[in-house]
Amino acid sequence: MLIYQRMRITAMPMTLLFVTCFIFSCKQRDPVIKAQASYFYPIEKNDVALSTPQAGEWLYEHKEKGQDLEAFKKSKPLAPAADKATIYLMPIGTFSPLQNSALQATRAYVEIFFQLRTVLLPPVPDSVPANASRQHDGHIQLLAPYILDSVLLPRKPKDAIALMAISAKDLYPKNDWNYVFGLASYTRRVGVSSIYRLQDEHLDTANFTATIRRLMNISSHEIGHMMSLHHCIHAKCVMNGTNSLSETDKAPLRLCAECQEKLYWNFRFDNKKRLAELIACCTQHGLQQDMEIFRRDREAIK
Repeated sequence: MLIYQRMRITAMPMTLLFVTCFIFSCKQRDPVIKAQASYFYPIEKNDVALSTPQAGEWLYEHKEKGQDLEAFKKSKPLAPAADKATIYLMPIGTFSPLQNSALQATRAYVEIFFQLRTVLLPPVPDSVPANASRQHDGHIQLLAPYILDSVLLPRKPKDAIALMAISAKDLYPKNDWNYVFGLASYTRRVGVSSIYRLQDEHLDTANFTATIRRLMNISSHEIGHMMSLHHCIHAKCVMNGTNSLSETDKAPLRLCAECQEKLYWNFRFDNKKRLAELIACCTQHGLQQDMEIFRRDREAIK
């Protein structure tokens, strides 16, 4: 059947083929996205297909449906409003001066990524009840759902579109899990991640660049969930699900074209301005590979 269909299309007059494809494309494109065709159409060519999932990887163990633009729209994502348009980052625990520098770099990146004002709040203590922490492999872990419910929600600013905590200590989601990099609530717009595993347990100048890249990745991913973005199965994307730090390191900081369309449809920012700022930020922090990925998008839209 597939061979027959291809033969029919090949035999179709070229004019009719062009008109048919053009009409089909127009029917599939949202008018908001079509108005930005000079940006979104060219960058689609820079999407990199996902490879076949291997044992241990996220998509090998989780059969996800994905989320296209129409599904995103049906989720009724919360758009920024005059009284609710700030992203807040809240450190939990005690951080060294170098860790604070990593948090400041992450704040600046999140502000660029979402094109929304982002504020780094003063740190709050990480003292929790005995039933919300445990000893694991020689270090203390905090129960992530407790952080969401009892630490973040009572402290969520009224103008927050999202609030994400960054813990100095390791996290776990429930007793039968070893750890979790981050956890977020779609509906309540709160989330938490930890710097502990992202810095290979200890942050120094040798792993500083790798650590801030991981923080940028995890922060934009978790806040993306708060903005109603699901895990991406369309292409290599910062919204890909990951099972390990090595899998996270393989994910780009870039949103694929499909996920960029979803975020733009909801936020209506200046795509070219955002792209230029992402390139500048990656250049500033020595994130060469991601800078080149963003530069390819800039070249595509010229």
